[in-house]
Amino acid sequence: MLGEFALVGGEEFRQGCETMDKAIMGASGRTPARVVVIPTAAITGPTKAANDGVAYFANLGANSSPLMILDANQADDERLIKDLDKNDVIYFTGGSPIHLLSVLKGSRLLTGILEAVSKGTVLAGSSAGAMVLGSLMRLPPAEDWGEALGVVQGIGVLPHHEKRDPAKVSRLLENQVPLSFTVFGIDARTGCLGKPGSWRVVGSGNVTVYRNATWTIYHPGEKLPSTI
Repeated sequence: MLGEFALVGGEEFRQGCETMDKAIMGASGRTPARVVVIPTAAITGPTKAANDGVAYFANLGANSSPLMILDANQADDERLIKDLDKNDVIYFTGGSPIHLLSVLKGSRLLTGILEAVSKGTVLAGSSAGAMVLGSLMRLPPAEDWGEALGVVQGIGVLPHHEKRDPAKVSRLLENQVPLSFTVFGIDARTGCLGKPGSWRVVGSGNVTVYRNATWTIYHPGEKLPSTI
């Protein structure tokens, strides 16, 4: 059974995220869910990011724990990743997408995560954690797009989208990604939960879907078309 994915627009572990994260835990089919928080991207404060996530999910009733994998050497350490498939939700915090991509790409950690997802584990990522899961991601500072991990095929993520003008974003994307490529503009404290062909909006904001030089806004509780 393939687990679902949760692409979150940022501001994780805060008030207003509870409905979203209960849906993410519910997608695992386990109560209480076992949630592991991985703060690799949070390069300026990984311990705080992990502790915040663990405390937050514990308050939601989860059995939560941190996994302090911060660099490429740790991402290849079998001792750290051996029990990944025992978790119901694997959650990557926000932070630096470039650092997170460099640590995960080609790692044993990524292989273990994909094996866990193939057994039904939900894979969630917020902001940088969501960006790296797509096929392409926007690379700072020039905002060109480059190759990401490709865990979720055919998708790119623009997090923290709540203050963006869809018309302007659409015009920019026309010159940055193929017209047929799908980009999710995801508001903070909002997620796109599911898998290709079966996505739904959870949380307090909206998801704007860009494709073929146009866009459509989806609200909390709405499903995206099965063609995405």
